Amino acid sequence: MNVFGLIQIGLILLCTTTISSLQCSHLPLQQRKMIENSLQLLDKMGKKFPQQCLREKMSFRFPEQVLKPRQKEAVKVAIEEIFQHIFYIFSKNLTLAAWDGTAIEQFQNGLYQQIEQLEACVTKKQTHYFQSKEVNRLKLKKYFQKIDCFLKDKQHNLCSWEISRAEMRRCLQLIDKVIRKLNN
Repeated sequence: MNVFGLIQIGLILLCTTTISSLQCSHLPLQQRKMIENSLQLLDKMGKKFPQQCLREKMSFRFPEQVLKPRQKEAVKVAIEEIFQHIFYIFSKNLTLAAWDGTAIEQFQNGLYQQIEQLEACVTKKQTHYFQSKEVNRLKLKKYFQKIDCFLKDKQHNLCSWEISRAEMRRCLQLIDKVIRKLNN
């Protein structure tokens, strides 16, 4: 390979790294916009919370301590994992939910894009830091398993989906609150 070819490869790598770091520096703003959009889509996909579902209310108790580590990168890793769990739940049996299919698809796409951006921006070192805090990962897994089991126990009926949708709303609002605090 000649010198000109090596220079071209070097410039491409430099540009790619620069673009990637610019995207990561705007990540908090992108996250806030994505969460705002996701909350709107959650509202759009279903109607008002059905009265008949009020008696079936369930307390899942989101483990807020997973979003309180001292390092911003660890919070990003936790948020990425939360988005992955939400994506998984909303990729399941939605047929009985009777929601707006376009809004569901847009919600899933937004989550997927955010997961991809977070994966690209979180360094392996920081991922290792969070993995050493396995207790937090287990708390998140347990929280989302409760929601998943609730849906299965109720055979993915309308009320179970509405309750889960309300819980995801609270979860996203909490993440938004944490992101705002980190950027102040």
